[in-house]
Formats: sequence, structure tokens, C-alpha cells
Amino acid sequence: MTRVVALGGGHGLHATLSAVRLLTDEVTAVVTVADDGGSSGRLRRELGLLPPGDLRMALAALASDDPTCTRWSELVQHRFGGTGALAGHAVGNLLLAGLMDAFGDPVAALDEVGALLGVRGRVLPMSCEPLDIEAEVTGLGGSGRTHRIRGQVAVAATPGRVHRVWLLPEAPKACEEAIDAVRDADVLVLGPGSWFTSVLPHLLVPDLRDAIIGSRARRVVVLNLAPEPGETAGFSPEQHLAVLSQHAPALRVDAVLADVAAVPVPERLQQAAATMLSPGGRVHLAPVAAADPTVPRHDPVALAEALGSVLTAAAPRRT
Repeated sequence: MTRVVALGGGHGLHATLSAVRLLTDEVTAVVTVADDGGSSGRLRRELGLLPPGDLRMALAALASDDPTCTRWSELVQHRFGGTGALAGHAVGNLLLAGLMDAFGDPVAALDEVGALLGVRGRVLPMSCEPLDIEAEVTGLGGSGRTHRIRGQVAVAATPGRVHRVWLLPEAPKACEEAIDAVRDADVLVLGPGSWFTSVLPHLLVPDLRDAIIGSRARRVVVLNLAPEPGETAGFSPEQHLAVLSQHAPALRVDAVLADVAAVPVPERLQQAAATMLSPGGRVHLAPVAAADPTVPRHDPVALAEALGSVLTAAAPRRT
């Protein structure tokens, strides 16, 4: 069975996992751990633990369809209302935080919740320490000066133009289990998601980046359906690839998958991809967007079909 590792965070990774689980049970999610907002940010600041929100969403995406597991999945996604101390917290965030605090091991905590949800595959953090994102931004305050801003929320929502990002600490240690999963994978999927704050961070952890670049797996980049307000406002599909190459010049990929309606000039995307495609690699355009146009979302079934076609066209490079 094909072993797939999906790297990302938030809604983008949830979309990838919802699609990949239709293709294989051998799936591992490697999740960004730099969130500093909302419930995750509060728990991170108060307890010094990994921000649990993106990890929780990945677990929910891979939960079993068994009725008992479905009920548990719905519960971990439930968010408290009201105005008290628990307002805004997701049950799963509290559960993960409690287990990480009790076990002293985020991987063990994730495996425990994974067993509870009947997860098909595994969810791992890209690092076992919480990280921060800093960015170089221009266009703030109407000036042409370059500014540094810090924090995932600040970068994601900036009205300026993001040029590059880096992590603090600058050379964090990767989760060993995540490194092993990447090395053993047949396919690596990077994206979609918030480009600077969910996708690129995996390439800024030195050991993880080296494992991705050196892996014998087929590497697939899934592009977003639309630029995101804030960090990638006004970005074309080819600009997303240019930023990827800028942050990881040695990265070569075997396929770039994009929604056909989201690429106004396919020739430009082909040209941009040419600089980072491996020999025999190509751009794949397919209808992978959900029907609701008000909120850009990948349709899991359509994305699974497109990924299946990509993987069939490019069998894993195993020796």
C-alpha cells in the first residue's frame, strides 16, 4: 500500500488528509507547530506546550468512520461558547494539552488521541518544541521600508507584502518520528494551506527539509485555490512556486497540482514550475474545488481523484 506523508497545517492539511485517506490507510500528517492565536495560542502561552489546534484538526480528518469514533471526533472538534475561561477552547485542544502535560511527550499524546478516534495513519508534529515565525514585510504604514513582524497570526494577517519567513529558534530540531515517516514514504504532499505560515515552515526545519529533499519518495505540491487575504494577497499561482523555490532552492518536485479554474495563464505556471520539477515531472490541472464559490475549499473526492491520477502517472521511485 502506498505510504503518503502530508505536510502542512490548518484547513489546507485537513483538505489533503480528507482526500488522501480515500486512497490509502498508510498516511502520516506532519503538522506545523507555530500557531500563536486563539485557543492554541492561549494554551501554548499558559502551559508552554505545542499549540494543539492544527494537530487536532489533522486527527479529526483521519478519524475512523465508525459511529463511536465519529462521536469522539465530533466531540474533540466541539468548541465552548460563553464568556468564561473555557470560551473559545476546543475540547480536543484541552484533551491534547492535558495528555501532553501528563505524558511529557507530544507524540505519545497524539498517538493516544489517535487510538481514541480510530485514526487511519498517524499525526506527528514537525518539531516537538513550539516555534515562532518571523517575516520580512514591506508596505506597512504606506512606506517602502522593510519591517520584521513576529507570530503566525501577525504574519497571516499582515496588510504588507511578505517577502520571506524564518523560524525561531532558527534551527529547531525536527520530530524524529516525522523524519522517519518522510524517509519511509512513497509520496510526499506539500500544500495546500497558508503558504508562509503552514506550508513553508516545514522547509525551515533543517533536518526535516533535508529529509524531504533527500527522500526517494515522489514529491507533490498542491497549490491553493486562491490567494489568501494578508500573507499572499495578490499572489498568482506561479508566485507561490517562486516563494517555495526561494525558501528551499534545492527542492525538486515530481508534480504540481492546481485547480484548473485557479490558473488563468497555464503557460506561466508551466514556466515557473520548470525550474523546480524533477526530470519527468509535470504540472497537473484538474477541477478540485468544492462547488461553493463563497469559500474556496478543495473537494476531498475531486482532490483524491486528481492525486490518484498524479500518483498513477508517477510511480514511487524505489530501488
